[in-house]
Amino acid sequence: MPRFSIIVPSHGVAGRLSQALDSVLAQSFGDFELIPVCDAPDASAADVVAGYAERDSRVAPVHSPPAAGLAGARTTGIRAANGTHLLFLDGDDVLVPGALAALDARLTETGEVDILHFEHERTPWWEGEPTNPAALLLPKSPPGAFSPDQVPQLTGVQLPAWSAAYRRAFLTEHRLAFPDGHFTDIGFCGLAAMRAERVAVLHSVVVRHLVRRQGSRLGLPGAHHLELLDQTQLLLTRAAELGLSAERSIALFEQLFAAVLKTAAHPARLGDTGRAFFRRASLLYRGHRPAGHRAPGGSLGVQHRLLANGSYTAFRALRVANRSATRAAERLPRPRGLRTRLLYARDLRRPLDENLAVYCAYWGRGYACSPAAIHAMARQLAPHIRSVFLVEPDAVDSVPDGIEYAVIGSRRYWSVLARAKYLVNNANFAEGVVKRPGSVHVQTQHGTPLKRMGVDQSTYPVVAAATGSFAKLLGRVDRWDYNISSNSHSTQMWERAFPGAYEQVEYGYPRNDVFYTATADDVARIRRELGVPEGKTAVLYAPTHRDHHSGFETGLDLEAFCDAAGEDVVVLLRAHYFYDRGRASGSGRIIDVTAHRSSEDVCLAADALVTDYSSIMFDYANLDRPIVVYADDWEVYQETRGVYFDLLKAPPGPVTRTPEELARVFRDGSWAGPESTAARAEFRDRFCQFDDGYAAERVVRRVFLAQPPEEIPSVIPLARRVPAPAATLVRK
Repeated sequence: MPRFSIIVPSHGVAGRLSQALDSVLAQSFGDFELIPVCDAPDASAADVVAGYAERDSRVAPVHSPPAAGLAGARTTGIRAANGTHLLFLDGDDVLVPGALAALDARLTETGEVDILHFEHERTPWWEGEPTNPAALLLPKSPPGAFSPDQVPQLTGVQLPAWSAAYRRAFLTEHRLAFPDGHFTDIGFCGLAAMRAERVAVLHSVVVRHLVRRQGSRLGLPGAHHLELLDQTQLLLTRAAELGLSAERSIALFEQLFAAVLKTAAHPARLGDTGRAFFRRASLLYRGHRPAGHRAPGGSLGVQHRLLANGSYTAFRALRVANRSATRAAERLPRPRGLRTRLLYARDLRRPLDENLAVYCAYWGRGYACSPAAIHAMARQLAPHIRSVFLVEPDAVDSVPDGIEYAVIGSRRYWSVLARAKYLVNNANFAEGVVKRPGSVHVQTQHGTPLKRMGVDQSTYPVVAAATGSFAKLLGRVDRWDYNISSNSHSTQMWERAFPGAYEQVEYGYPRNDVFYTATADDVARIRRELGVPEGKTAVLYAPTHRDHHSGFETGLDLEAFCDAAGEDVVVLLRAHYFYDRGRASGSGRIIDVTAHRSSEDVCLAADALVTDYSSIMFDYANLDRPIVVYADDWEVYQETRGVYFDLLKAPPGPVTRTPEELARVFRDGSWAGPESTAARAEFRDRFCQFDDGYAAERVVRRVFLAQPPEEIPSVIPLARRVPAPAATLVRK
């Protein structure tokens, strides 16, 4: 029987779950079992947990359906636990180093107790100093174990469930479980405190709680706040049944109604239920007020008296009178030009056009990427939707015939942005774009993240300086309603990099649909357009951007590579889109395709890919064609840019570190050999999960047509997908 069972619900925290699990497994005290509770075997968090379970026998995952909520997940963990004492850890929190050793030492010192309370830190998700609220909530207590009657203020309702260790036999004996619904911590901790006979306190931080950018779910508006009154009624009723002492009853009453009054004082949080909440709270107050209770002084005492009298109107008036907060200054700049600003403001007051969709790709560089793929599919499946693509003035000529567009910065640009029901982008719209109620913003992304993204860039000075204001970045994230993902890795990293309230949709990247729909004739046509000689092996060389470089550097002598790799090799050079240098051009065996509108076309034309750390490798892997990694400065890139995983340990093909090594793998054929094929198969299994040729259709049916899940195409298993044929390789 292990000393501790650590129960970790994982719903909605897959992006940071590994940090929580790592913090437990790294503890110096190893006598524990770790019980992650996942939604289902195929959930995103389950993929994370499975790897840990394979590596460490102490990890014993269980499953609890999402409908059971946090309470059900924790109760499922309790049933599966075998440890002497139970700890609860949220999936995005961590145990501090030495936490379990400190708990073990304290339990040895005090002897077995029903509950061991301890301190925790609340760490702001982004900036600011951590706080230790439990240090104030845990009152002075005897040095060893003590009876709860000795410290009546320790009711449990002010502390979260992950701020204590519970004796498992104690929970089992009293059949203690987490009450269903919201505010479950209040109900569980309060019930446990009432039943406990011996408790103790450890005045040390054990858990570091990450405060989400979105805030607590309990802070969101809605009728669920009425459930706070359910927990309040449950605890007050049980306290009366158990005959708690007057001191403990008064402390419990005051702490519960401090939470109730705090909620009642936020009318926006309660919405239409405000009056009903107050009326029911008033009945509870009068019905359960313990003998000897005296209302506090000051404004809080006035609130107590108004609640006791059921004076809702007076309570609201007092709340308004006490509020000193002012409206925050508008942080987003307006369109340039007074007339344009006035017209945009006017259009924002007009009704949304329910049949208008606006698209943009790469900050207006042209008709490209997933927005273009969604646009094309919407014209087929939702022809009633009028679609407008946004482009910079110098990209107008690249817009295909028949595509309606608006030039960025023009009056028409601001007009369609103000009126559009649907807005689709693979980057972000301008700062001045207002997110209107009822509008739907779709973020398609434009790659699978190997390098650090979003707020994860903050600790890398070179990147952070180029990114600019992270507050403005998150303001743009707050406009998203949907964020598209092509694999579970991306889903988890977007959650970390761009914290927000959007919905993750694992549909695959629409721009990658063509890798499964293109024909041999399409491939031949594209190669002719790019100038690839007949019968040659086209190697796409696509290096990524280096934040520590001031301009584009190939990092490789391409002419020398061609000479060394063989006479039948030509190179398609595609620099990062930051270095768009005009039209595609050919120079001997080096064909510059940086300016070609479609990276998908370039991939279809190539028989193999050579890249360093560019996300193009994840897209190209859908074609199941050879990929070679040229990692000449991996250590520098890791240090300056930051990465989410070690590419060199899980590459899509051969890894080369020098020009000589790169030429050799092409010369000896290992670039397309069995080891390359095996590595690519593992890579595809991990990163080509949802790309199957139907991503754009899924988005259109879900977003534009609002079809139910059963009418949206399911993802085709990887083994059944047939990628577009390569030009010069015969596939077995």
